[in-house]
Amino acid sequence: MKTDDRPRVHTASEQRWLEVRRYLTAHRFDLAVAAAEDYPTDRRVAGTPLLADPGWLPPAPFELDAAHLDLDPSRPGRLPPGLTGTGPAFDQVLPLGADDAQYPGYAAALAALAPPTTFVNRPTYRLDDADLVSARPSLRFGVGRYFDGLTIGEACAHEYAAHRLYGGGTPLRAAAGDPWDLTSRSTNVAISTLTLRVDRAAGAASFLLHRRDPARVGHAGGLLQVIPVGVFQPSDPAPWNERHDFDLWRAIVRELSEELLDTPEDYGSDRAPIDYTAWPFAAALDRARDRGQLTVRLLGMGTDPLTFATDILTVVAFDAPAFDRIFADLATDNAEGRIITTLNPGDVPAGIGIPFTQTTIDQIIRCEPIQAAGAGLLALAWHHRAALMN
Repeated sequence: MKTDDRPRVHTASEQRWLEVRRYLTAHRFDLAVAAAEDYPTDRRVAGTPLLADPGWLPPAPFELDAAHLDLDPSRPGRLPPGLTGTGPAFDQVLPLGADDAQYPGYAAALAALAPPTTFVNRPTYRLDDADLVSARPSLRFGVGRYFDGLTIGEACAHEYAAHRLYGGGTPLRAAAGDPWDLTSRSTNVAISTLTLRVDRAAGAASFLLHRRDPARVGHAGGLLQVIPVGVFQPSDPAPWNERHDFDLWRAIVRELSEELLDTPEDYGSDRAPIDYTAWPFAAALDRARDRGQLTVRLLGMGTDPLTFATDILTVVAFDAPAFDRIFADLATDNAEGRIITTLNPGDVPAGIGIPFTQTTIDQIIRCEPIQAAGAGLLALAWHHRAALMN
């Protein structure tokens, strides 16, 4: 039987959805900056578009291990009434297919019409509550799925892009509530990490950035971001990983390997939990940490004004010799984009990475298309530079 391999003709509704999606991809930075203007200035992180609840921003960075994490898999997720991912509230963001039926959610539309290379609905640690300013900082989690973040957040970004492109209102965004309100929806959380290489002899530091490829990722494609960044989730859906990988440092270790060394995400944890003590890369990081050659600090948390994507903001500061040893095979490209070591392509690099200076931080925040979480983290890191480089 001969199959018809001709490309399917999109409906008018699908074509309009794709037009908006292309506009969203091409203008994410400008749309995020504009969306931030709709919220109070006192919710902006260090003057950047990133938004935060007051309880998310401690007065000073603290050691990563000082944050108490709680996981309750039985705790149900949260969605505002009527915002289940389909129905009238989503009419503006879900196209009609050939059968004149609405797509069953934003993730389904994205998978069918504009799928990124990496697009799997894996389990995540869903953030339910955060207090980072008390004497005992805490983060409480349930269990969610990766597509939960697209159901409302990316759909709201699509709606906002359509609003800017064609006019009309943003009822879905209004119904979703304040971006920093964790009680209003199921919230996946990523860990955004600024990797600093500290040259103590020179009294200077440098860092790397990541340009996310829109063809490879479902979120923030085309934007600059700190590196590494990853959704806080188990390494594999196998049940033994849920508790074993519920650790911020272990999540950062995996992302450092995947994004800076371009290693695969397959850890064999579909068969057995990762033995972090036997993994040479993880063991090297732990030795450097034990010897004071690297520090890991938590600076706060923030939410993207366009997509409501929420990030825990951390800094890993390496002594230069430890960084150069551990990342001797530093990658230039990885599964999600390209590693950036200089802002101006014509410049001759003065060392490894972008100089961590007021001039470069200002240039990135004010002039470069950077994700809100990256902008907020860079601004906070510069503000706290004395503590981070000590």
